[in-house]
Amino acid sequence: MEQTFHTDILPSGMRIVCAPGHSDVVYCGVAIDAGTRDEGVHENGIAHYTEHLSFKGTRQRNAWRIINRMESVGGELNAFTGKEETVYYCTCMKEHFARAVDVLMDIVFRSTYPQKEMEKEVEVVANEIESYNDSPSELIYDEFENMVFQGHPLGRSILGDASRLRQLTTDDILRFTRRLYTPSRSVLFVYGPVSPTRIKAIASKYGPSNTCPLPDTSRTSLPPYCQQTVTRSLDTHQAHVMIGTRAFAAQHPLHMPLCLLSNMLGGPGLNSRLNQTLRERHGLVYTVESNLTSYTDTGVWAVYFGCDPSQADRCIALVQKELDKLLRAPLSTAALQAAKRQFKGQLGLSYDNFENVAIGMGKRFLHYCNTLSHQQLCERIDALTPAMLWQAARQVFRPDQLSVLKYV
Repeated sequence: MEQTFHTDILPSGMRIVCAPGHSDVVYCGVAIDAGTRDEGVHENGIAHYTEHLSFKGTRQRNAWRIINRMESVGGELNAFTGKEETVYYCTCMKEHFARAVDVLMDIVFRSTYPQKEMEKEVEVVANEIESYNDSPSELIYDEFENMVFQGHPLGRSILGDASRLRQLTTDDILRFTRRLYTPSRSVLFVYGPVSPTRIKAIASKYGPSNTCPLPDTSRTSLPPYCQQTVTRSLDTHQAHVMIGTRAFAAQHPLHMPLCLLSNMLGGPGLNSRLNQTLRERHGLVYTVESNLTSYTDTGVWAVYFGCDPSQADRCIALVQKELDKLLRAPLSTAALQAAKRQFKGQLGLSYDNFENVAIGMGKRFLHYCNTLSHQQLCERIDALTPAMLWQAARQVFRPDQLSVLKYV
């Protein structure tokens, strides 16, 4: 059945997007148009650090009362930071929806970021950074984006640098949030059995009452892309490799064709082309995947794999061979129909995770002021043609376009 979305806006400028659910569980949250790419030169990591600190005290609650507010009724409160947004979200039973909105609005708009809590939490974040640095299969994604967007905020690590974070004060965090954590840059999203009228009434009660003008936070334009090949020596058993380039923004007409191509190459299916070639046919890798990350004005497409260091160059050649097949000629009608069928099935399964559906709805409305149902996505997939996929492949998969990062 086609999903119905409702939208509204509060006097403060905060937007609301909601969709009815079919259980007694509500998935809700606040998405803020503030992420890593909005940090100043000397602020790297402050967006993520702010997310952590938002749970450490507000004008009316200390850290324990924030945590206990939802945990005491079986709810779950969480958050994450991205390159272009920060999202605070909660899952609870429908009878506790007002409580969830209360605590979400409190931590987003009324946090105080106590200095004594900062001194403790910075060590938590420092451990998170070190844990990430100890995992080359994760670290390589950050370093690859830094290559692709060299010198641009999109290339910076979301976690930042611990030594720099230790220098930040409460005043620094308050300056950051006053600039970016404003109602007009925020969206309340709700997926569950709550009427739009009740959602608006509760949001009006607990949300910010003041109207803040939208500040001038225009984002830095992208630098020219420069193809690179970088090899780093790490003391690891495996080689870790990424091959890729810049890609299309989320609203670009070739974004969906590239999504389908990426899924064919190295999506979650064991029948993906790269899994069949590198793992099943040649036994060279345990993991190979193709990833597409889209932002509001650009994107990144890349293939990742881990292998024996002596086989890294052979694996790279096999990946390029699979890309060449997509460059030489458009897909046959039969191959395209099979790829569409698989992709739509995977999307259908993903829509059974209602938390992800709610967060996706909130993020999309935050950036693009619209939403897409499962049916609408399937219609877009059905409309794809061999020519559209071929055009996307020829713009992204060209050998002279691909950068390579190797940890060996």
